[in-house]
This record gives sequence, structure tokens and C-alpha cells, in this order.
Amino acid sequence: MPLAEPSWLPSLRLAIEIAATAAFALSGVLVAARKRLDAVGVCVAAFLTAFGGGTLRDLLLDHRPFFWMAQVDYVWGIMALSVAAMLFMRARHIAPTERLMRWPDTLGLGLFAAIGTDLAMAQGTPALLAVCLGVTTAVAGGVLRDVVCNDIPQALHDHRPYALCAFAGGWADVGLRQLDAPAWMPLVACLLVTVSLRFIALRWNWQLPAWKL
Repeated sequence: MPLAEPSWLPSLRLAIEIAATAAFALSGVLVAARKRLDAVGVCVAAFLTAFGGGTLRDLLLDHRPFFWMAQVDYVWGIMALSVAAMLFMRARHIAPTERLMRWPDTLGLGLFAAIGTDLAMAQGTPALLAVCLGVTTAVAGGVLRDVVCNDIPQALHDHRPYALCAFAGGWADVGLRQLDAPAWMPLVACLLVTVSLRFIALRWNWQLPAWKL
């Protein structure tokens, strides 16, 4: 049975999930803008990126309704954010470069890894499966975004560690729980480890082995 939780922990989870959803929506907008999609295409890419991973997580954990269906404000918020981002970028002539996309994408990766792992652990899911659910939450939205934008998913072809960073962050969460750390600490540790590893991998161009013919 899951351990009793502090009364404020659901509010912390909600704040992290809102931030993660917004960050991934922005990465969806930037990728769609690079592909020169129209306004509908940009919004679709933003929605898939923002909601894809969390929806798959809720499906696997048998959470009903899905997180964005339980809070319709998520949908309105992402729609408004997508439109505002498009208008702002056009007004300021901001180029949707790959480098610019790294910031919201990396932040969303860490935030969704943290909330996915935490929710799975709170439900009593075995540690390995909880970490894998955290990775799924963090990666699935970006996979859907890239498929819609006719790209090989970044999580599969970018040889710099991506999903592996979320996997490491998930184990930081699990390890702190084993040490009976305060309830907020595993969430924050997963976020910091995931984001830090991803930025280090980008900065130093760490490469995973690629298949060679």
C-alpha cells in the first residue's frame, strides 16, 4: 500500500505538471514553426507534445479521467500559449532554431520525468516500472511531436543522451525514497538530475554508441 502523503504534495505535483505541460507545448510550437506548419498544425504539435506523455502515463496507471480532461483549463491554457508564442515570435522576428528549442524541451523532460516517476511511486508501482513510467511521461509527447512533423523522433536518433537522462533522474527519486528523504526531495532531485545531465550532454556533446554497418 502507498504511504500516506503530506497534504501539500498534490499542490506541488500540480505546479510541476503545469510547468511541464507549458514547457513541452513551447517546444512543440518551435518545432512546428521550424517545419513551417500553419496555425492549426502548430497548435496540434503543441497539444501532442504537451499532453502525449501524461496521457500515456495515466492510461498505464489506469487514472481516469486523464489529467488534461480533469482540468479543462489545461486545454485553454495550451491553446492560448500556442497562439501567444506564434504572435510573439512573428512580431519579434525570432527564428525557431534548434538551440532555442533545447531550453523548453530539456526543462519539460525533467519536469515530466519527475512527476511521472513520483505519481507511479505514490501508487505503489515497483521501482523499475515507476522509473520507466517517468521516462515514458517525459519522452512520449516529443515522439508524437516529431512523428507529426515528419521527423525521426529525437529520443531515438539524437545520439546525445535524452531518455537516459530521465532514467537516471528517476533512480535519484527512488534512491531518496529509500533513504526516507522529505517528500519534496525526490521530486526535485529527479528534476535537477534529469535537466543537469541533459544540458551537460548538450554542452559537452556526449554521444551514445550508434549502430554501424
